[in-house]
This record gives sequence, C-alpha cells and structure tokens, in this order.
Amino acid sequence: MLTIRLYMLQRITALLMAPLVIGHLAVMIYAIQGGISAEEILGRTQGSLAWFAFYGTFVAAVSIHGAIGLRAVVHEWGGVKGPALEVLMWVVGAGLFALGARAVWAVTFGGGL
Repeated sequence: MLTIRLYMLQRITALLMAPLVIGHLAVMIYAIQGGISAEEILGRTQGSLAWFAFYGTFVAAVSIHGAIGLRAVVHEWGGVKGPALEVLMWVVGAGLFALGARAVWAVTFGGGL
C-alpha cells in the first residue's frame, strides 16, 4: 500500500514540476538572451512573494520527487529494504528541501538562513 502511495505521489509531483520546469527554463533563456546580470535578477526577485511561491513550490516538488525516485533505485539496484531504505529516503528528501529552501529564501529575501 505504501508503494502505491509513493508511486502516486511521485506522479503528482511530476505533474506539478512540468510547468515549473518550463517556467524556469523560460526565465533562464530570457535572462541569458536579455543579458541580465545576477544583480538585476536579484533586484527583480527580492521581496517578490510570487517568485517565492513559484520556486518554493518547485523545491518542495523536486525534494519529494527526487527522494522517492532515489528510494526506488536504491531498493532495486542496491537491495536496501526496511527502515534503512525509509531513513535514506527521508534524509535525502529533507536535505534536498533544506538546500533548496535556503536558496529560495536567499534569492527572495536576500539573506541566508
């Protein structure tokens, strides 16, 4: 039952990430072609709750999606099972979320956590 729930959660996060990836790539292409400097990008993103929500949602979805995917790979290729597998999934997910949240916070509010 847990496996089907994780499978569904990974598919839902994939659906959520698809438009976010497209939006992120569009922003990156715009920034590169427009010759916008990092300072100009930060000037536009700092204090913006919309960018905070966009990239915060992106980070949450990637953290969940990546941790579940790594769990499946470690189980199938490494033979890891039981509590060790669950701990690994939670540690990876929490680590990805912490790193991403720190970056989103810094870009949006201009400081480290």
